[in-house]
Amino acid sequence: MSTLKIAIQKSGRLNEDSISLLKSCGISISNGFDQLKVKSSNFPLEVMFLRNSDIPQYLKDGVIDIAIIGSNLLYEKGEGIEVVEKLGFSRCRVCVATPKDFKYNSIQDLEGKQIATSYPNTVNKFFASKGVNVGLHQISGSVEIAPNIGLADAIVDIVESGSTLFKNGLKEVEQILASEAVLAASPKISAEARVILNKLQFRVQSVLRAKKSKYILLNVPNQKIATISSILPVLKSPSIVPLAKDGWSSLHTVIEEGKFWEVIDELKANGAEDILVCPIEKMVL
Repeated sequence: MSTLKIAIQKSGRLNEDSISLLKSCGISISNGFDQLKVKSSNFPLEVMFLRNSDIPQYLKDGVIDIAIIGSNLLYEKGEGIEVVEKLGFSRCRVCVATPKDFKYNSIQDLEGKQIATSYPNTVNKFFASKGVNVGLHQISGSVEIAPNIGLADAIVDIVESGSTLFKNGLKEVEQILASEAVLAASPKISAEARVILNKLQFRVQSVLRAKKSKYILLNVPNQKIATISSILPVLKSPSIVPLAKDGWSSLHTVIEEGKFWEVIDELKANGAEDILVCPIEKMVL
């Protein structure tokens, strides 16, 4: 039987979220201490734990079929690699940062300056698009220290909360791109592996859809059912369950959490009471 080979970051911010996603998809993985390759016991999936920066090349070479990886890394070194699903976690941004005392008005202020980064291709593409010439110091790890030791005038690095920049006396001045975890596929993936990928992607989509949605129950007067049903931005027609109390029913449906808060006042104004909002574990359409 064919097996789908997936790469996951060996350690770091993507590792735990990736494992959690696979487990939410019903895929059992038992990875012992320092194991770099494990097989699922209940799904045709082989997981390889690799250094993050190596994953794009493994995808290009067809050594692995798919990977969970940051879109920023694909932008840097993943040309030709297909993104099959945006996963919505491990969000960050790739930014230009300068020392706090650097007088910055526009990107042109960095003309002729030295930039330290672990993302040389991203830097070159960005500054070329702005018509700004910069020097480049390619380093890996601890990029934030470069301006403090006189190695560079500014840096380009990934930023989440911005606390690391603050601690190192830096300020964010430009955002190059926003990034999130994605499911990416090798250009050399076989037809057999693609079939398994489609099954995995179906499970992933069910999990992601559930995270964005809530199950809502509310009690409404029968004469207001049509009105309240028209207010709720739901997937399909809600379920209506008669209550023991005469003239009242319980309305059940699924709604995007953000949209619920947009209509809560209108629901209450039209007689909705006892509103419950519950999480959904899986959502299969």
